[in-house]
Amino acid sequence: MTREVRVPTPYGEGRLVVDTAKDPRATLLVGHGAGNGIDTADLLALARTLPQRGVTVVRFEQPWKVAGRKVATPPATLDVGLHAAVTAWGATPPFIVGGRSAGARSAARCAAALGAAGCLALAFPLHPPGRPDRSRLPELAGAGVPTLVVQGERDPMGRPEEFPAGLDDVELLVVPTADHGLKVPARAAISAADVQSLITDGVWSWIRRVALGNQ
Repeated sequence: MTREVRVPTPYGEGRLVVDTAKDPRATLLVGHGAGNGIDTADLLALARTLPQRGVTVVRFEQPWKVAGRKVATPPATLDVGLHAAVTAWGATPPFIVGGRSAGARSAARCAAALGAAGCLALAFPLHPPGRPDRSRLPELAGAGVPTLVVQGERDPMGRPEEFPAGLDDVELLVVPTADHGLKVPARAAISAADVQSLITDGVWSWIRRVALGNQ
């Protein structure tokens, strides 16, 4: 069952799109990036698949996107929106917060304060394209909760090998040949359907471990 919830914030109205599990055991609330909205292939795949496994998926559309603007508002406003979304939803444990790209950064910045059991970072933008000197690693390393990073092998904003090994509570799931949108070339050995399965199965396995005790 899918339903919508409007979220008042100081920067305008946000929107939650909720895909409820029949017998919910956990909740995953995810935000979108600075370009696309909540209908990217990876977020849709999670919303279609995880409720069948007992995880309610809540996709949060930031106020700037609801208003039809093309450019995201500053990072601090995204964090305010994310806090408002969690308050509006009233998530109870076990609760995972996440997002893709800019939404992943916001989730990492807010996860501990929100009381999340974990943080899901899809296509974490480790740095702007071509600017590894402008690292956002402190945001990821400072999440303060178990974190799963799902990263494309060819992501220009942070290839998997650019993430330092041994980060506390950070796991890396690599999508072969994928770019920042977690899309693969047409002639890649892995198909778009394979990518979705890799992501959803990997996220589900991680949620079971960090939030459900392998139930």
